[in-house]
Amino acid sequence: MAHIQTQTEWETEMSEKILQFIRHELYLELRHLEPALSALAYRRIDGLLTFAADGRCLYYSTEPVLRIFQKNSAFLDRAYLHTILHCLFKHLWMMPGVRSDKAVRNWNIACDIAVEYTIDSMNIVCTKRILSWIRRNTYDIFLSDRNEKLSSGDSSMPSGRKKKSHGMSAAIIFRWLREQEEDQILELAREFYTDDHRFWPEPKEQETPVQLQARQNWDKTARQVTLEQSRRGDDPKEGEEVFAAQLCSAKSRRSYREFLQKFAVLQEEAHLDPEEFELGYYSYGLRLYGNLPLIEPLETREVQKIREFVIVIDTSYSTSGELVEGFLKETFSILSQKNSFFRQFCIRILQCDNQVRMDDTIHSDKELDRLLAEFQIAGGGGTDFRPAFAYVDDLLAKGEIKQLGGLLYFTDGKGIYPKKQPEYKTAFLFLEDYEEEAVPPWAMRLAVEPEEWIHEY
Repeated sequence: MAHIQTQTEWETEMSEKILQFIRHELYLELRHLEPALSALAYRRIDGLLTFAADGRCLYYSTEPVLRIFQKNSAFLDRAYLHTILHCLFKHLWMMPGVRSDKAVRNWNIACDIAVEYTIDSMNIVCTKRILSWIRRNTYDIFLSDRNEKLSSGDSSMPSGRKKKSHGMSAAIIFRWLREQEEDQILELAREFYTDDHRFWPEPKEQETPVQLQARQNWDKTARQVTLEQSRRGDDPKEGEEVFAAQLCSAKSRRSYREFLQKFAVLQEEAHLDPEEFELGYYSYGLRLYGNLPLIEPLETREVQKIREFVIVIDTSYSTSGELVEGFLKETFSILSQKNSFFRQFCIRILQCDNQVRMDDTIHSDKELDRLLAEFQIAGGGGTDFRPAFAYVDDLLAKGEIKQLGGLLYFTDGKGIYPKKQPEYKTAFLFLEDYEEEAVPPWAMRLAVEPEEWIHEY
């Protein structure tokens, strides 16, 4: 007997056809976004008023999809693209320091504003809408502030990176929202609300395997989109520049934990490994008992962690104060996690301006907690990177450092770099503007804007 389609099945089928139509309509105008537009699987959840996503699925409810498609299909196009851009810009995974309900709400609003500004800048036919006064005024606040700082040569507005960001990244908007009145924030929330964020991952210290896989998939998708956009070879339009700047901003905000893992080394650690066992015992059991293998897990396993590590803090005048404190707290939080280091480790934290001012050595979690509680910045002179490298080289020569995983230098980038490449991995974490051509080619680098370090409030 042939299956008779139920009303629910028909609604689901029609809704998914509409979603496929929307995706095709967006693709015709944004061909370089094809990897992102098809990255989410469709999943029906009744009760949703708009789209939602968790990095793996696009959630929808049939009733609003069918109703809105008949009355205002452009809204569905815009909402679909809005949700995709959240994933592409990594908004779902960029709030590790957010804890309070108010902070989470403001982060959601900031992400909505950033995405809506990007879509409005694209000016594509299927998502075009008339800008309200609230939108125009909000955009003007950031763009006029950016242009004013660029024209004045403000050092807090890096000429290279800020120009690309167009002053509208979610982190910058979040920082601005902290200073606004509650009534204004609620008005912005109503104006820019487009999709539902209920399925965004909770801000936790450790990601679940599913969350990690989703984020890594979107990292790959973002690279594909960037490649597709560059292949066209045409001069980018204004909206495309804004979109590219948001992608670049998301890339610079990659997990700091992952960046630190570049300094990890592969080494055996005493730990039972149930996934590996000695094949000899296994075969002996089969020979002796016929169908009873003997399995003894290995007592050691190979892991990638950090054994010895040096952190140098540029304590020149331009990098002192609250900004450095924020970076240190985030770094110490990551380093204090038990899965980052071997059981026996050594972290050296140097403070240096034009000479090494302080050398703190950490061997345990307790010592790390003590240093964090008592930490004070020492120095305040000009910046010279060479003394720190000479100091570390001397420690290596004396044998006080034996298995150095690498050196990470917190700095504003304004200083004298060593000409000779050291024998260990080196990375500069730039807190402000820096001259790209002045940085040695052998050094890793991570450019971070102050607004990226989101603190609880």
